This record gives sequence, C-alpha cells and structure tokens, in this order.
Amino acid sequence: MMTLEQEHKMVLELKRQKGSVVWKNLSKYASVFLVLALSGGILLWRNIHTLEQKLNCQTVSALYQFRNSIQSSFVPGGPPLLYHNHSYCVHLGQEPSPEEALQERFLLESLAWPEPQPRAVPTPLRQTSDPAHSQFTIIRAGNIRKWYVGDQLETLVHMHDFQGRPKRYGGDFLLARLHSPELGAGVAGQVFDRRNGLYSAVFPLLWEGPAQVEVTLVHSSEAVAVLRRLREERPDRVFFKSLFRSGFLSETTMCNLCLPTNQQPLCNYTDPHTGEPWYCYKPKLLGCDTRINHAKGGYQKHLLANKEALLFQSGVNIKVRIRASGSDRVVVLPEEKDNPEDESTSVRAEPARVAPSGYYFHGSWRSLGGVAGRQFNDSSVITQCLKGKMVFMYGDSTARQWFEYLNAFVPELKEFNLHSPKNVGPFMAVDSTQNILLRFRCHGPPIRFSTVAASELRYVANELDGLAGGPDTVVVISVWAHFSTFPLEVYVRRLRHIRRAIVRLLDRAPGTLVVVRSANLQALDAEVSLYNSDWFSVQLDGVLRAMFRGLDVLLVDAWEMTLAHQLPHALHPPPVIVKNMIDTVLSYICPVQS
Repeated sequence: MMTLEQEHKMVLELKRQKGSVVWKNLSKYASVFLVLALSGGILLWRNIHTLEQKLNCQTVSALYQFRNSIQSSFVPGGPPLLYHNHSYCVHLGQEPSPEEALQERFLLESLAWPEPQPRAVPTPLRQTSDPAHSQFTIIRAGNIRKWYVGDQLETLVHMHDFQGRPKRYGGDFLLARLHSPELGAGVAGQVFDRRNGLYSAVFPLLWEGPAQVEVTLVHSSEAVAVLRRLREERPDRVFFKSLFRSGFLSETTMCNLCLPTNQQPLCNYTDPHTGEPWYCYKPKLLGCDTRINHAKGGYQKHLLANKEALLFQSGVNIKVRIRASGSDRVVVLPEEKDNPEDESTSVRAEPARVAPSGYYFHGSWRSLGGVAGRQFNDSSVITQCLKGKMVFMYGDSTARQWFEYLNAFVPELKEFNLHSPKNVGPFMAVDSTQNILLRFRCHGPPIRFSTVAASELRYVANELDGLAGGPDTVVVISVWAHFSTFPLEVYVRRLRHIRRAIVRLLDRAPGTLVVVRSANLQALDAEVSLYNSDWFSVQLDGVLRAMFRGLDVLLVDAWEMTLAHQLPHALHPPPVIVKNMIDTVLSYICPVQS
C-alpha cells in the first residue's frame, strides 16, 4: 500500500504530465487559433461600413480613413485601366447631324496618315528610318543655277534605315524650314510624302539674300504606327481624379472622358448644353453632388514593349536633323519681272505651289494675308489699341501665356485678385482709366491643370453663349494641347460645339473679333512623345483648320510661327514668339491707317 505522502507525489506528477500534454495540444492548434483571429479581424473590417452608418460623422471619417490605409497596403496602386473600346469613347455625347457626320468622315479621311507596310511581327529597329543614314538634296532643274524672290525651292529627301538601305514606303513624320540666321528670317516648308521612301520639301522664296534648308525627322513611320495605336486604344494614358467632400468625410476617385461601367458605379457629369461627356467613379460613401474639384492624376507608364521603345530614342530617332547631300544653302536674288532670260534661269516648274501664312524677317512675323502687320513695342501703344475693349481668353496654358504677357508688359493693366490658384485661374486684369478688361478662363475637361474647382469648370461653347459680343469685344480661343491622348473624333466634337457657339455669337454681334490660336511644336523626348508628340498636335491642327475654315475668325498660325523660328521648340513658346502672336492680333484690332 502507498503511503499518504507517496499518493500525494503521484497526484502532482500526474498533474504535471497532464499540463504538458495540454501545452503540446495548444501549440499544435496555435495556427488554427491564429487563422480564426485573423478571420474575425477581416469580418470586423468588412462590417465597418455597416457600423459607420450608426456613428457620428467624425467617427465615420476616422474609420473610413483607417480602412483605406489597410486597403492600400494590399491593393496594387495606380488608377484602373480603361476598357479599350474606341467606339464607346467616340460615340459618347450628342450625336452630330447627318451633314456634320458626313463632314467629319471626310475630314478624318483627309487626315489619314500613310501606314508602313504590314508585318506579322514588329519591325526591327535596324529596318526603321534612321536620320543619320538619310539625306536631302536641293533640286536644280536642268542647268538652273539661280533662284529669285517669288520662286519656289524644292528639295528631295531620301530616307534610309539603320543599315543604310533605302526605305521603300512612306509615313515618316518630317518637318522642314528655310531660314537665314544672318537676316533673322525663316519660313515653314511643306513636306509631300511620295509613299516610296522619298519626300519633297518645298519652300517659297520670300526674301533676298542667303537661305538655308533644314529638314528634321520627328518620328519614323514605324513610331507613328505606335502613336496611332496608343491614341486609339489607350485614351487613359493620362488619367484624372476628383475630390468629393461632405463635412469631415472626403473621398477621391478616378475620372475620365469615358470609364468602364462594369467595374463600379459612375457619376455622370455630361454637360447638359453641349453634351460633352465626363465621368468619375462614384464614391463609396458620398453622393455625386459632393464633388469639389478636378485635377490631373498622372501618366500611365510601361505603355510600350521593349522593341517599340527603341523607336523613341532622344538624339537617335526623335527630332533629329537630316544632313544635306551637297550644299544646304542658296542665295536668293531680287525679283526680276518681265525679264525673258529669267524664265530660263530660275525655277519656274514647281510640283505644287505652297502658301504659308507668313514668315519672319528681321525677327518680326510678316503675315501673307489679311491686314498689314504692325509692331507694338511700346506699352502705351497697346493701351491705346485696347482702349474700351473687353478681351476674353479661353483655353489651355498657351492662351494663359497671352494673358500673362499683356499683364506684365502693359503696366496700366492691374490684375484683380480673384484668389485663383496659380497657373489655373480664372484671372482678370483691368485698366479703369482706359476702360480695358482682360480675362482668362481655362476650358472644360479634359484639362491637365493641377487642381481646378468644380464650380470653375466651364466649357468654351457655353462661355461664348454668355457673351453679348460687339465691336469692343475680342475673343481668343486656344483649345488643343489637352486632347492629344484621345481619338480625333473627340476633338472634332469639342470644336464642333465651339464652332456652333461662334456662329451664334457672330450672328447676334457681327462686329466681334474671334481669334483662334492653332497648335504649336514642342520639345520631345522618349516619354513626352507618348502623350504630347508633335504628331498628335499636327493632326489636331489639321482638324482645327478644317473646322473653322469659312468662318469670319482670325487664325493665329502658331504652328508655322514656331516651326519657322530659330529658337528651340517648346510647349510654351518663348516671349519673342508670343509677342509676334499678340502683335498679329493687335494689327487686326488696330490696323495701319492709310
């Protein structure tokens, strides 16, 4: 028999062994307990939305921000991709009339760009256009050795690939200009694509003295094909956002001209008057009427495959000059009319007569149509010209440049503090003594400005409908730079609404001066090319000229004024070019008195 002491020891040993077993079992199921705890946490997280409805606004905001911080740790960053449906984006908004639809089709067909030969696989870089192996030649017909003012100069451009072999198809994007650094002169040339790897660059001879030819490859035909695809399939490569706020609660969602409807509910901000579409993803907690602002969200990255990226290399195949085979210079002699000998010694047989809008001479722009140009070098002269005038400027930052130039150059203009964000507006300057009013307002979305209050988002067509107009009213419109990432039909629709509003304005107030500023060239690198390439701009420029042709408006040809000038291309042209643009407008407001 066990003694009482032995029995007590045995009980203690059994308890110890039992505790060890329990601890081992607990360790065995620890992972199960952890999973259950996490599941409970996730369940709590998913039910926060339900709890939020029962809490006060400040608590709701705190919980919602906490949930967003958790969510951002697990969901990949960046905006959602658009559903790449070209026709869906294009056919939003008001339908054009049958006549307008027909005009649009003819317009788009006239802007169709030659495509490179179809290939089953992307063209290797070595077979694409190489400016270093290409060359141009000044054509001398027969034994012609002289050029005269009034004649036309033609050059032939031979495109070759990186292996030095001649190209056999067209589609390259080339720029050409004739200039004279000695005379401060320059004029844009016109390039004709022969569709076989050869191009003609033609220039009018407008001044006496030296002239030098310059030809530049902006993009190869293969790169243009990539840009065309991006424009049609990736209108989301610049994305936008809006802030929604009510009390202490705020949310930010992605916005764009067209968004997929199958991802989450949308807020529809289509303009009721013009039908211009705009959408934002609906906030999870707030209503669509709590939208505070609009802003550029950013740029989509990684748009190209590796082989495609080789087509966009700064200093290699983006805006690289093509060398001349032989001399690139000529000396232009004075015009000699009614001299039979000149007919045999000057260039009279030209492929196609080119008619630029103007040219530079001694640094000043000389228009080749309309009123004679004047130089407004004194601020007091500008003040007298604008006396009693109201100038309304609508559009992008290239229109804002004009406001900034006049506001800085004319000391009598005093800017009125509207507490507007810098570089966004709206802005207003006045000269109460001379009764001058100057205003700038940005156009409606898509607008890539930093942050614009939702209440300040106005479409140009609607603003024009609100103007009385008249002989003392000047309207400046510059709408182009923010449409480069969308299909051309989107830009056609926007300009169609502006055109209708201009027609209405001129009908009720025929004396109104309407000024339309065209697109301009800009600096390009591998990244900028995918969003703001000059190829996008030249297509927009073609749409703009066609849409306003036949209207009683003044076209300021910013495209030729930046191409013909010696200064480097820039999205915002330097002050000397801006001055020439404004001088052109002022020359129409205050023409030279005969």
